[in-house]
Amino acid sequence: MTLHRVAHVKDVPENRGLEVQAGDAKILLLNVADQWRAYQGECPHAGAPLAEGALCNGRLTCPWHKAQFRIEDGGLCEPPALDSLKRYPLEVRGDEIWVDDQPLSDAHTPPADDERTFVIVGAGAAGTAAAAALREKGFGGRVMLIDREAEAGYDRTVLSKFVLAGETPPEDVPPLRDEAFYREQRIERMQAEVASLDATGKTLHLANDQSVTYNAALLATGGTPKSLELPGADLPQVFVLRSKSHAQQILHSAKPGERVVIIGDSFIAMESASALREHGFEVTVLARHPVPFAKQFGETVGKAILALHQAHGVVFRTEGEAAQIEGTDKVEAVRLNNGERVPADLVLVGIGVSPATGPFADLPREKDQSLRVDGGMRLADGLWAAGDIATFPLNGQPRRIEHWRLAQQQARIAAANMLGGDEHYLDVPYFWTWHFGKSYDYLGHAEAWDEVEFKGDPFNPPFVGLFGKNGVVVAAVACEEDRTMAMLAERMKQPLSVDEAWRLIRG
Repeated sequence: MTLHRVAHVKDVPENRGLEVQAGDAKILLLNVADQWRAYQGECPHAGAPLAEGALCNGRLTCPWHKAQFRIEDGGLCEPPALDSLKRYPLEVRGDEIWVDDQPLSDAHTPPADDERTFVIVGAGAAGTAAAAALREKGFGGRVMLIDREAEAGYDRTVLSKFVLAGETPPEDVPPLRDEAFYREQRIERMQAEVASLDATGKTLHLANDQSVTYNAALLATGGTPKSLELPGADLPQVFVLRSKSHAQQILHSAKPGERVVIIGDSFIAMESASALREHGFEVTVLARHPVPFAKQFGETVGKAILALHQAHGVVFRTEGEAAQIEGTDKVEAVRLNNGERVPADLVLVGIGVSPATGPFADLPREKDQSLRVDGGMRLADGLWAAGDIATFPLNGQPRRIEHWRLAQQQARIAAANMLGGDEHYLDVPYFWTWHFGKSYDYLGHAEAWDEVEFKGDPFNPPFVGLFGKNGVVVAAVACEEDRTMAMLAERMKQPLSVDEAWRLIRG
């Protein structure tokens, strides 16, 4: 053990973290009710400085993507982190704090003492989170992770934010878990296409004529990008964005300076517009709404993001819809239904996704082809679903929400219940979107509100806005207010009045 003197007791504020250095390690010191803790200083998800997070209700919330950890022992409570915090030995000597630069040993893989087989279909955000959670929660049986994509299990959120911007090469997109994890945790991965499911017989039939029987299964197949049903939509320069291979094809099909037309104003579409414009492309967005994101963020923030795009040279068009993609062997233009012609070298379609539930035709499906689950993500005996394909109860209403972190949360709930638990979704939905170097955070799921108020100016961040209904906060949106949103992520789990929220923010 090599202890380093890292701080004095008076340096560490009550109920707030302090980042220190011990050897090569960045370490977070916490003093909560005179209980001292030393944890890794950066979030295991994306390296956010945890000292800038919030301590509330016994939890530490990451400032960037709102992962949560127990203050008591660093245990993981909420994704997108998939690991608990490393803990470091700490001693208080008089008024000095000494910390070892080597963490305490991590928990080991559960012993193979269980004869059951748990199968997860889909190795994206939800599937990977579920596999990790099963081992974290002590399941020692067989875990199989089946996905149609060869390189499954990577962070898809960076594709529209950073890969298309040229900042992250497709081959450098980080995996959600490295190979060592799967090997050490005895998680079997299989590249295969599921053809059908026999829920009664607890059997998955694969396209290669193999079958897999299971004791419990989680369906986490995500969404399939909606395609255009237009003349010319089959030209080779017309793309959707869902995978690394899609991103590679887009970047190889056009060069900076050429013209990209994006059809749609979804989050993927607008993030791609920002990224491609930063990469040097001429970008035109054919929008379905006069103000992007007004349904989620309200008119003011939507107009602020639109103004940011326009200030960076994105052309935003709301007159006319795409009627045809012109070209013989190559895209030349997009013809609108009003007769106008928008020149293009490449077309990117961003009009949303459909639940990827084709192989599960024998299961009852909603009108949008999603699968209705109960509050514990259960579909049927021994069968659960999570992520983009799941319609689940939120505040008493059936909802399907396409959020990366929500998919992981649902997967962890399903994993616990596959092991006999009785967990339900009790959190606040959260997502973030990235435009020209600015991150916009959103908490909640408000479909209506009767008041909205801002601290700061959405057109000139930082700012935070609260949406209220009947005096209670139903959603919050912010830019460059990481600690505030980390605090609200915990406080909004219980009804929070608008007045109390503003006291917390301004206090």
